[in-house]
Order: sequence, then C-alpha cells, then structure tokens
Amino acid sequence: MRVKNAVEWTAPLNWRRIETIDAHAAGEPLRVILSGFPDCPGGTVVERRRVARERCDRLRTALMWEPRGHADMYGCVITPPERPDGDFGVLFLHNEGWSTMCGHGIIAVTTVAVETGIVAARSPETTVAIDTPAGRVTSVACIDRERVRSVRFRNVPSFVLALDQSVDVPGWGRIRYDLAFGGAFYAYVSAADFGLRCTPDELRTLIEAGVAVKCAVAKDRAIEHPFEPELGFLYGTIFVAPPVGDGADSRNVCVFADGEVDRSPTGTGVSGRMALHFARGEVGLGEPRVIESLIGTRFTVRAIEERVFGPHPAIVPEVEGTAHITGRHTFLVDPDDPLANGFLLR
Repeated sequence: MRVKNAVEWTAPLNWRRIETIDAHAAGEPLRVILSGFPDCPGGTVVERRRVARERCDRLRTALMWEPRGHADMYGCVITPPERPDGDFGVLFLHNEGWSTMCGHGIIAVTTVAVETGIVAARSPETTVAIDTPAGRVTSVACIDRERVRSVRFRNVPSFVLALDQSVDVPGWGRIRYDLAFGGAFYAYVSAADFGLRCTPDELRTLIEAGVAVKCAVAKDRAIEHPFEPELGFLYGTIFVAPPVGDGADSRNVCVFADGEVDRSPTGTGVSGRMALHFARGEVGLGEPRVIESLIGTRFTVRAIEERVFGPHPAIVPEVEGTAHITGRHTFLVDPDDPLANGFLLR
C-alpha cells in the first residue's frame, strides 16, 4: 500500500488551512482555533465579536456545521487580551452565532492553554486571565504531575433579572420561569412542569420545549444588560430537575442557540442558578452546589462574593470542573467544494 503518499500529501496553496486543538469539558466539545482564522480587530472583545459576526460567519459555519462539525458543536478563537494584565481574549462560536460567555469553554480553553504552553504552567496552580465579551474571567488550573487535573474560574457578576414570571408557551400552556444572567441570559424552568426528568431519552422533547420557551419569553419581554446592549438577548432555556446520581444536588439541561443541547451542566447556566438560589436565601456565600448534566457529568458552583452590578444585586460565582484534550486537527477548505461553508441536519 502507498499510504506514505497520503501522509506526505500537501493541499493546494489556494485551500484555506485551519489548525485546531479539540477538547471537551464534562462532555461538551470545544474546538480551539489556533491559526487560519482572520484577525478580528477591535479594542474590546465585544468589538471583535461584532467584527467576527460581520466578516467571519461563513468560516464559523464551516468549522461548526457538518461535515467538519455537527449541530451541537462549540468552538472558540483565541485573540489578544484587552489589557496588558490579561493572558488572552476569547471569542466563542456555536451553531447559531457568537456567544457572550461560556463556562465549559473557559474550563476547556484553560486546560488547552496550560497543557500546550500557550500559558506557562506553574505548579501547583496556574492563574489565567481571560477577556470575554461579557468581561474579564479569571481561571485557575490545578496541576498535578504536569497535568491539569481541574479548573475553577471566577465568573463575571451574575444576577437575577426576574423571579416567578409566567408565559404562554405554545403546546405547553402557561409556564412559570425565572430569568438570570451568568455571562448570558437564561430562562430557568422546572422540568417537572413539562413532565420531564432531564434524561437522554428525552432529548428531542427537551429541544422542542426549550426552543418554545426561549421564543415565548423573548417575544413576551425585553432582555436588557445594564452596561452592554449587545449582551441583551435571551441565550437559552435551562431545565432544572432532581439529580439522578448520588452526591449531586440537582440536574441542569441547557437548550441554547438554535436548539443546541449542552452536554455539560453549563458554566454560565450554573452561575445564573447560583444567583437565583442566593436571591431566594437558599444558599450562603461559600456554600457549594454540585450540579449534574444530561449525561451525568458535574460542575461545582459556589457564590464567593456579593456585588452590585448596575441596578442589580449580584454575586460572583466560582465554577469548577474538568476538561480533556481529544484531538489535534488540520481542517482544509477547498474553494471548489459546494459545501465548503457547511450545512446542518438533525
């Protein structure tokens, strides 16, 4: 066999070449784009996100959608930091567009950055300052025998926008929900109100109900961020259910973007949930909650500080989880390929 010929093959010079390292945090993928992505100029990460939406969306779909990705793919682009005291900035991308923050992404990109040398590893803990569209996030990689064993991060201030609201959801009737921000805005609903337990066999129903809730709430009310208008939109629906596994306090399933389902407990989602628990007096500062995902993986979250964020009482949440590198890839985009920009099937 002449396999060596394929090993030594190089793509034509007019093909785009994109280098990535892929990872997952608690089962949710993160494709870290290292090279081949156009520069997105801007003084802030929010400005770079705007440029990326305007100029780079076809490349987003090429990397997130089939045949290189899938409907539930997630990725990020590493950018320069906003300020000299930062390590890097990050733009998050998914099946619908460009996110404002991503907790599982912070855990995964921190693991990739430290294990590959983007950030110099310092044992037993390496602190990484990451600029996101939602603000500065500080993560800490816990290192043992030159490996990142876990990552905890201090998220942006998280707050409650509304408690005990209700809305008519087509096909489901009048549904109660809470609204909270943990880097993105979510509508939180009880899975029991939909007759669901948040298990993998309910995936299709969770997607349909999650999208219906998101559309109904977004149509019913305005969602406003106190400082940044571009962050003022409803990102997804989070179903809350009792835990399935021992040692967890509850279960989260997040349906976001265009019906995408998070395999992890959702870092920004558990941040918003901690803001809800704190506002109701159900937890105090420093009290941990272990929240499991659709597939049983877990994040631990605690409120470590009280803040005032614009007009809102807020907390600073700390989220901890694990991530693992799954592959290193060179993606090629043939300009003659009629599906070069990707497609989606569910």
